[in-house]
Amino acid sequence: MNTCEELELVTGSEILLRSLLKEGVECVFGYPGGAVLYIYDAMHGNEEFRHLLTRHEQGAIHAADGYARATGKTGVCLATSGPGATNLVTGIATAYMDSVPLVVITGNVASQLIGTDAFQEADIVGITQPITKHSFFVRRVEDLAKTVKEAFHIAGTGRKGPVLIDIPKDVSAALAPFRYPETVSLPGYRLVERPETADVDRLLEALRGSRKPVIVAGAGVIHAEASAELLAFAGRARIPVTTTMLGLGGFPGDHPLWLGMPGMHGTVSANRALTECDFLLAIGARFDDRVTMRLDAFAPEAKIAHIDIDAAEIDKLVETFISVVGDAREVLDMLNERLSEELESVKYGEWVDYLSGLKAQYPLRYREEEGKLKPQFVIEMLSRTTSGEAIVTTDVGQHQMWAAQFFTYKYPRSFLSSGGLGTMGFGFPSAIGAQIGNPDRLVISINGDGGIQMCSQELAICSIHQIPVKIVVINNRTLGMIRQWQEVIYDKRYSHIDLSGSPDFVLLAQAYGVKGLRADNPEDAERIWEAALKHPGPVLLEFVVDKDELVLPMIRQGDTLRDMILCE
Repeated sequence: MNTCEELELVTGSEILLRSLLKEGVECVFGYPGGAVLYIYDAMHGNEEFRHLLTRHEQGAIHAADGYARATGKTGVCLATSGPGATNLVTGIATAYMDSVPLVVITGNVASQLIGTDAFQEADIVGITQPITKHSFFVRRVEDLAKTVKEAFHIAGTGRKGPVLIDIPKDVSAALAPFRYPETVSLPGYRLVERPETADVDRLLEALRGSRKPVIVAGAGVIHAEASAELLAFAGRARIPVTTTMLGLGGFPGDHPLWLGMPGMHGTVSANRALTECDFLLAIGARFDDRVTMRLDAFAPEAKIAHIDIDAAEIDKLVETFISVVGDAREVLDMLNERLSEELESVKYGEWVDYLSGLKAQYPLRYREEEGKLKPQFVIEMLSRTTSGEAIVTTDVGQHQMWAAQFFTYKYPRSFLSSGGLGTMGFGFPSAIGAQIGNPDRLVISINGDGGIQMCSQELAICSIHQIPVKIVVINNRTLGMIRQWQEVIYDKRYSHIDLSGSPDFVLLAQAYGVKGLRADNPEDAERIWEAALKHPGPVLLEFVVDKDELVLPMIRQGDTLRDMILCE
């Protein structure tokens, strides 16, 4: 850039757009309003800058979240002040709980009106402080480019997460020269150093002394792009692996060492492994209560080792024998370098055979009934016909658990779901973001008839832009997981879970210009799914199933991993 160009004065809005392009942002998901009109005016005629107009701010942030999870890049969304900003709160909390890198940009009223209860004013920095990794309130246009640079650095490094940038309207209109910094200087923000060699050596020494080890791999393996390193380590050392729900795909679901998902709706083999192991190695997993169940009975005979990039997670819930604070990929690289012939000769064969026997004896299963469409069958069909190659997003509820249980995930970033917060409405818009980030891959959005209605208006953008997401609705006409708990725990006292009276989903899709198909038996299910795969654009498929179907296995809250309710 020459001197004249450096002295060119541009608006804060233009500085923002240029900064986002410098960060390699492919698409911003957003919704305009008064406080961001200067920003949207700067987009006018800018062919370099891609913006997708969602139909609700919640759709925008979930789409940005899905884009980030599916690509590993930082997702970006934009909303106006007041209600526009507060409509993002659920999505910010969703990303924060699952360590998803987002840069969330909000407008605010002009600086001189801050604190006066002006029209559409809200203290979005204060509102979101507990659910953001960091927040910026931009007071000077000269600071805007530097702020964007810092926001992307913070969101995408260390334990990743959402970062908020709040921009008053007058700052977006003010003039300043555009200079984008090449480096970031944040003295108070320290990244984790290279893992301590001594800690890694202690971990290997403990592993050598074990006879019944198991690895629990969480989403941290995926965030760190460490799936290949985990596969190499587990394969060479012959250690069985279980992956948490958000860790699905971090280890191949068709590998003989994979035990399935642990926890409340986990497999017998995975839960027995956690209960009976003598050495448990958790990698990028935070010992969520849905995995551990009753903590005082979790891995009672095991020495526990924990690898995590966030030191705050170490010993937070489970006391560890050995901890290694560091990036999962770096730690696994060090472990793989140190794997000796002595370790490789350690015989875990009897333990692996025992768990493999449990896996064969207690597979995930369901009761088949002739002519009746089962939700598990639908998920198996999706997996079988796509060879596990698709990206799958889910909403929250029974269908989410069936998608976790009966779809085989072979690769990382192929299963996207709201784990920590359990956000209904996440599934469909997150699939739009995943498809934008992966235009050449098949993206399947699996939803219940409850969650799909929370963001169904985003059918409009699938239709307008021909975003070819295949939208699956498992329709049992009830809030299925709530009904299941009321059946199993509350003695069938069903309360306010009836969703009859929901729209005809096929007609709803058609009203938005999206192809809609329906099936209520296995033969028709196969037929409409084949038709959907052949259709080049978006398709909504409604699969009508029985409301009495349960997600099994199941463990009641307060019970241990041994107390599993199994399918008869």
